[in-house]
Parts: sequence; structure tokens; C-alpha cells
Amino acid sequence: MGKQLWKPGNMLYPLPAVMVSTADKSGESNIITVAWTGTICSDPAMLYISVRPERYSYHMIKETGEFVVNLTTERLSIATDWCGVKSGRDVDKWKEMKLTKGKAQKLSYAPVIEESPVNIECRVTEIKELGTHHMFMAEVAAVQADEDYMDKKGKFELNASGLLAYSHGEYMTLGRKLGKFGWSVKKPR
Repeated sequence: MGKQLWKPGNMLYPLPAVMVSTADKSGESNIITVAWTGTICSDPAMLYISVRPERYSYHMIKETGEFVVNLTTERLSIATDWCGVKSGRDVDKWKEMKLTKGKAQKLSYAPVIEESPVNIECRVTEIKELGTHHMFMAEVAAVQADEDYMDKKGKFELNASGLLAYSHGEYMTLGRKLGKFGWSVKKPR
């Protein structure tokens, strides 16, 4: 068995499939599905999303300098895909997918998606124009976490929410637990 050499391309998978909620200063809001997203820094907490300038939500993010990354789950998989293939220029994604706009705690414009287990409120710190996509680098202003995923000891059980991932054009749920950070070097008991 050999390997084929392909032209340069993005093959870094899986990625989180998230719904990003946005709004402009007049109150018009939208949801865009994004897989080009990730962590930039732990302290200060920062992340990024990359968006094509022709996307309807792009001008909203650029105008207000804020957005919310809403983690998605298996229950939200249809809405996640639908919000990624339909344009907010043509449809009201909130209404069509029966999603609930919630108030962000630290932002002025962008709403949260109430059905999401985690809403990460972000303020843009820098925009990098990189080609087909522009990267919005942002500082996390607040995180809202659904109390339904808190255990009796107060620990947030995010992995119990059925998180969704995107891998090479397909949506996937996360698989079984193999270990936790540091398990490979942990002393046997």
C-alpha cells in the first residue's frame, strides 16, 4: 500500500460544527454554520471563526464586532446543516428551525441560541483577510452553560450533550471515551 500525493488542501478533521449567531446594529439577526473554528489561546480565552465575505452574516460580525459560538448536538444536527446551506438573505433561520433567540450576557447585539448546551459570547479583536475566508479572532467575553448537563457535584458534563463534529463533508457524533488528559502517563493503582 502506498500513499497518493494530493494538491494542498484542508484535511484537518474532525472539527467542531458550530452555529454562530450574529446581529447587526439595527437588530437584524442570523445564524451561520461554521466548521472553520477553533481555540487560539487559553488566557485570555480566545477563539476564531473563518467566514467568507460574501456570507450574509459577515457584514453583521464586521459591523458589531461580536458573535456567539453555539455548540451543536445530535438533536441540533438538522438545524446545523440547514443553517449552513440556507442564506439569511432569503429565510428567517430562527423561525424555520424553531430556534430560540436568547440574550447574551456580555454582548450588545448578537443573541445566543437557547437550545445549544454552550453559548460562547465573543468580541472580535482582529480580522485577518486570508483569501477565500476572513478570520475573526475574538476574545471570549462570557460562556453560558446549560444546567441540564451539571452533575450532582456541580461538574459540567459537556460530553453527555451529544456534541456534533464535522469530518470531510459529514456530520458525526463523538465516539466512546478512550481516556482523559494525562491518562497515558498516570501511575497504575
